[in-house]
Amino acid sequence: MSESQKSDLKLIELVNGKKSRLQILNYGASIFSFKMYNNKQELIDLVVGPQVPEDYITGEYHDQNKCFGATVGRFAGRISDGKFKIGEEEYRLFEEDGVHLHGGEYGFQYKLWDIEKVEQEKNPSVILSYTSDHLEEGYPGRLKVWAKFTLTEENEIKVSYSAKTDKETIVNITNHSYFNLNGGGSVSDHFMQINASKILELDEKNLPTGNLIKLKKNPKDYRENRLLGNRELDDVYVLDVMENEMHAQLFAPLSGIKMKVNSNQPVLVIYSPEKLPDNWTYLSKIDRKYPAVAIEAQNYPDAPNFRNFPSSSLKPGELYENNIVFAFSVNKSG
Repeated sequence: MSESQKSDLKLIELVNGKKSRLQILNYGASIFSFKMYNNKQELIDLVVGPQVPEDYITGEYHDQNKCFGATVGRFAGRISDGKFKIGEEEYRLFEEDGVHLHGGEYGFQYKLWDIEKVEQEKNPSVILSYTSDHLEEGYPGRLKVWAKFTLTEENEIKVSYSAKTDKETIVNITNHSYFNLNGGGSVSDHFMQINASKILELDEKNLPTGNLIKLKKNPKDYRENRLLGNRELDDVYVLDVMENEMHAQLFAPLSGIKMKVNSNQPVLVIYSPEKLPDNWTYLSKIDRKYPAVAIEAQNYPDAPNFRNFPSSSLKPGELYENNIVFAFSVNKSG
């Protein structure tokens, strides 16, 4: 890690009228931290990630590939055999053991983004951008990407991704923030609800088979609000609801904090690992087991290789958009 790399790291802090604080890191266009007051009027950090920005540019961070708070692309999730076709032309991508993951060896989460605009008035926001060159990581087209993060006065984090290309390509961008609404400890006591009656069937490499699994009488059914518990999750939930309806919610009784999620995307990837790497110190004191959960709004994984999945194609003249809202509230009665 060079001194020039360190000096290029920038944190932008957005503060709203409720004194909540959102920090955005230009490396990976990442949600670095989000602090708000709990039911005891304590300012706690709800985002789980490394404690200092310098940890993001280490070899350990890249090797672990946990994408803390990051903007993931050009294609979030997995692509089978590291290849896809546009028309008759096949494109080869970086892959390991037959799986291309999260945009390749150095996806958007490992890029230094440009800070284009910062607004510090009511509903403060920041816009970052990155240009992905033709055939970067094997993807066709020169892609210009924008990421806008807004902290509203109602304690919503609005994440808006947009992209344009000069040649037909595929795009699937998401945010990969890990949350713990207690500000530490475990998420096992969190309650979760997901408005999805089906998940994608995945094979041993976590690649879609193309089939859907109905969640009735399935332990992964979270249509009713229920305890997250000591359950490791890495599943693709196919949403039943439309844009601007509640797609999912988390609630932590200990802190009184609730987070509702919606987007314009067709699925949520729910990732709740049993543990996270011990390679760095975290922002808050998390438990070794079940420390956080990520709720990733995106298109179907491996969509370019399944005709029955929603298209991930982006052509010149079109605008890709993924609009995600994480809406936070607190039950002050505890």
